[in-house]
Amino acid sequence: MTERSAMRAGLDGQAVLVAAGVADVALGALGAAVGTLRDLLGRADGPELAEQAGQDLAARGRLALDRHVHVPPAHLEVLARQSRAAARGAGGGGA
Repeated sequence: MTERSAMRAGLDGQAVLVAAGVADVALGALGAAVGTLRDLLGRADGPELAEQAGQDLAARGRLALDRHVHVPPAHLEVLARQSRAAARGAGGGGA
């Protein structure tokens, strides 16, 4: 076995170990999530808890959209402001 092929075999073995570690972490997290879900489903106030969670998620979504989405002014509002400014500029006074 050449030095290069030995190094390649070492890297392949390392990749397998990393993949096995990632799989172990994922399965552990999945097991914990299933246990938590089982506990939540066993609660007597499950429907109320689910409704409250839905409302909380909707509120968070609304806040996220407000924070990240810029809403331009309404088209007719822009036209009205331009018309008012033009009327004032022409000596019309406007309201």
